[in-house]
Amino acid sequence: MKALVIVTVAVVLLALLGLAMALKIVRQYERGVLFRFGRLKGTREPGLRVIIPFVDVLHRVSLRIVTMPIQSQGIITRDNVSVDVSAVAYFRVVDAVKSVVAIENVHAAIDQIAQTTLRKVVGQHTLDQTLSETDQINVDIRQILDVSTAEWGVEVTLVELKDIQLPESMKRAMAKQAEAEREKRAKIINAEGESLAAAALGEASDVMMAHPLALQLRNLQSLVEIGVDKNSTVVFPAPLMTTIAELGTFLARETAAAGPAPALVPSPRAADTTDALTTAAG
Repeated sequence: MKALVIVTVAVVLLALLGLAMALKIVRQYERGVLFRFGRLKGTREPGLRVIIPFVDVLHRVSLRIVTMPIQSQGIITRDNVSVDVSAVAYFRVVDAVKSVVAIENVHAAIDQIAQTTLRKVVGQHTLDQTLSETDQINVDIRQILDVSTAEWGVEVTLVELKDIQLPESMKRAMAKQAEAEREKRAKIINAEGESLAAAALGEASDVMMAHPLALQLRNLQSLVEIGVDKNSTVVFPAPLMTTIAELGTFLARETAAAGPAPALVPSPRAADTTDALTTAAG
């Protein structure tokens, strides 16, 4: 009787163990790939699935998008500049059977091919292109990965360059270049301002030449601006060239009115005084 109870308990335990091994749960975001005696029997949809223990093997494959960082790669650009570039790739399995049958470890394979593709694509561009044309580089990398991973049942949805590390010497050179570019813009803007100011002054001078009273009004305005500071000195502005011309006319008129200067004739007394001094010295 006791032996019968033990056998019954053992049979029940084995039945429960077999049932536990036979029941498999496939989640909503997964697909099950079933092998029977090593041969592919197809896929299993999400839900509770029953397999034959020790005969069937069920591989669960996730169909969710996977975020895979691509570690920093030391790359020499086409213009012989050494940079460190890191990126991130997004991919998902679209064919569960191929991802299990065609390749052993799909995640490791995509990681390695993404690194080599990153080095190859970035190495075909110059440094300026790498910094300014990141969108095109991302598209090129994704297209190359799609061609390689299509046989594995994987679709690469997005590739983005995450970080570009430059040498310190190159950073300093780029900073100098940016500073020189800004100085060039400042000089161009300053020159344009001077040109506009000169044109405006030319137009103003034409107006003042046509209307002499406008110049006088401008002089009065200058006096008002000077008087705001409570200065004790009063300045009367006048056209410089006109003043010089008038001064020259005045001096010429005065010189003409005075006539030639008389010649100096020595007097007899001065001559005798000179002879006396000469005799004493002898």
